[in-house]
Amino acid sequence: MPLLEAVRLALQMIAAQKLKSAFSAIGVFIGVTFLIGAWSIVNGMNRYMTEKFAGTLVGVNTFHVRRRPNFTPNVSDSTWRSWARRPRITFEDADAVTNGITLPVLTAWWSEERGAVAYGRRLAKDVSLQGATERYFEIRNIKIQEGRAFTPQEARAGSTVLVMGHDLADRLFQTQDPIGKSVRIHGIPYRVIGVAERRGNLFGISLDKFVVAPAQSPIQREVNPPGVIDALMVKASSEPEMREAMTQAEGIMRSRRRLRPLQDDNFALETSEGVLGFWAKINRILLAVGPGLVLIALVVGGIVIMNIMLMAVAERTREIGLRKSLGARRRDILRQFLAESVTLAALGGTLGVLAGVGLTLLLGAASPLPASVSLPSIFVGIVLGGGVGVVAGVYPATRAARLDPIAALRQE
Repeated sequence: MPLLEAVRLALQMIAAQKLKSAFSAIGVFIGVTFLIGAWSIVNGMNRYMTEKFAGTLVGVNTFHVRRRPNFTPNVSDSTWRSWARRPRITFEDADAVTNGITLPVLTAWWSEERGAVAYGRRLAKDVSLQGATERYFEIRNIKIQEGRAFTPQEARAGSTVLVMGHDLADRLFQTQDPIGKSVRIHGIPYRVIGVAERRGNLFGISLDKFVVAPAQSPIQREVNPPGVIDALMVKASSEPEMREAMTQAEGIMRSRRRLRPLQDDNFALETSEGVLGFWAKINRILLAVGPGLVLIALVVGGIVIMNIMLMAVAERTREIGLRKSLGARRRDILRQFLAESVTLAALGGTLGVLAGVGLTLLLGAASPLPASVSLPSIFVGIVLGGGVGVVAGVYPATRAARLDPIAALRQE
């Protein structure tokens, strides 16, 4: 029997027994749907964490000199207490590191606190209040859509000017032009000189609800004690240069803190690797657990298909005997039942691929959870669906092929 003829007969049988066929394919359908959905979410999260999350928190080829790491999940109380005893990063520390690094790098001071910004009777709460030096915008890749960033002279003078995020500008000024307007932060007026381009959100949290004023302006009182910053940001042109700059910065800070060779650093040098380390641990757990769940669903689906095919052999025993008496060979019977099993599983796998892709697109559109359809996952899903059909159909097909035609014709 030609293969196409076997597939045609299999499709006719599936169409004739719709309910039984649906129950046969549902296990494979669930397994492949979960495979596509989980793979797509993990794939999207990997890209999201690498390109946006780590890039937003730290930056590409960038490290921060901080009192303690900024991203610190699962830290013990004793570690927190030891970090709390560390000295803060001062203006003098930042100047010493900036002047001491011999490589061509960009540096910026940076501090942050949450607070309110007012314009007339309008008040925006929970705004990111940031104090920084002029290179901050270049290091964080914040582009100015309207107006301008503050100049080095304004940064050194501590001028009361600021750049605000797009969402905050929309909230406070609505249809008005914000450039040149005055907003108040804890009663102190600041002149708006720039509005940043829209940056989107990070896990549903807006990245455009912020103000950045010169680090030595009155905003310093709102974000940190006098003469103290949260971090010195250092950006190099490549990763090797960043590593060399980190070594130099560590030496400068250890010298300033008068640390002996065997003493640990009482400051932190944070890169995007530290941010991504936590996600790598979660990713390893997902990669370990996910395939097991998919395998369970596929095994259950294979068992269901095998049982349905064994029932089909029992129900069609006389048909098999009649076909053999008319000249059908063992391999023809084997091919027919194997084609039915593979077609059932492939149909379930194909529907699972479509459902998985649809689920991925729905998650991407309706939630902040990033998801990205992966072509390899689609290929693996289809192959797995067909493979389950082959494995599950071999035994029933072999049993049908070995039936004695005379005994089969006598079957009631």
